[in-house]
Amino acid sequence: MNAAPPRATRSTQVLLIGLALAGFVATTWLVGWRQGLLWCIGVGLGVALAAGSFGFTTGWRVWITHRDPTGLLAQFFGIAVCMVLSVPLLAAHPELQGADGPLSWSLLIGSFVFGASMQIADGCGSGTLYKAGLGHPVSLAVLPAFVFGSFAGSAQLPAWLSLGALPPVSFVHLLGAPGTLALQLGVLALLAAWIWRSRRPDTPRRWTGSAVWIAAAALGVLGALNLIVAGQPWGIVYGLGLWGAKIVQAFGVDLSHNAFYGLPVQQAQLHASVLADNTSITDLGMLFGALLAAQRGGKLSPRVRLPARAWVSSVVAGLLLGYSSRLAFGCNVGAYFSGIATGSLHGWVWFACAFAGSLLGVRLRKRLGVGS
Repeated sequence: MNAAPPRATRSTQVLLIGLALAGFVATTWLVGWRQGLLWCIGVGLGVALAAGSFGFTTGWRVWITHRDPTGLLAQFFGIAVCMVLSVPLLAAHPELQGADGPLSWSLLIGSFVFGASMQIADGCGSGTLYKAGLGHPVSLAVLPAFVFGSFAGSAQLPAWLSLGALPPVSFVHLLGAPGTLALQLGVLALLAAWIWRSRRPDTPRRWTGSAVWIAAAALGVLGALNLIVAGQPWGIVYGLGLWGAKIVQAFGVDLSHNAFYGLPVQQAQLHASVLADNTSITDLGMLFGALLAAQRGGKLSPRVRLPARAWVSSVVAGLLLGYSSRLAFGCNVGAYFSGIATGSLHGWVWFACAFAGSLLGVRLRKRLGVGS
């Protein structure tokens, strides 16, 4: 029989749950029901990621280094769950927006750089957020760099797009819901079968038990709920870039003449409450949800010992993560997870290029002393 948690731990759990509910009430009171619900979705996403130790970056790395398929297969499962729920909604409700990004040079370059950088920083957009919520020292150092990198990438995105871009391609618009589901679920199944056949049966598994699969299913359901409530898919990096822009603006920098932040819709966001932005409110919820899960699971504030060059490398990688994710129209969540789940061709292109970048990033990770 498991021992009961200490009274102080139980009291802290009750306090954090109360604060989560207070966050919902305050957000709903200040900016409306939709943002309050998105706060709850964000908290749920943070809990699922942290409690299941669900990692996009780690899942790719353990496949590359040890041929452990668990993390990649769990990602495919979560994407499939979200896709089955989201694609019919997108086909039936044109007012909903998929994660459709243009096919551009910036996509190819940005996703490759992101894939390499996330291995050095040991986290993508969602990984950096939820690990920061856990109090992980490296992620706490990477997150501010990610924020300002995302701001810089957004500010320079129009210049990158001028290098050449094709319009977004949505399978939902081309094939309808049945065709999109048949095509994409088929491709995921073929990839999963190849990954399973290529596994090393004798290699130690990074994930055991059902927690990672439960987390994947929860991410799929919550991702679909995000689409319903926000009218757009689950994303990460736009909110982080907006935080950076608001900080820069607070120091007196005029962004009204910038090609991106000078647009009317962006100016409106810059002068509105951060709680009014759909991506920002789920990001904040994820941070709190990870804290809630960490306190319950005893994962808070892990100790990390790294050489100085590894800390510098991680922060620089964080800057590149933020910058490249805006060039590529998303990270592992906004482009890969939500892109494929909502039938966008750019999601598949992002996946291929970012995975190629990760092959390089895993090798650089060792040389920089960040980890194995």
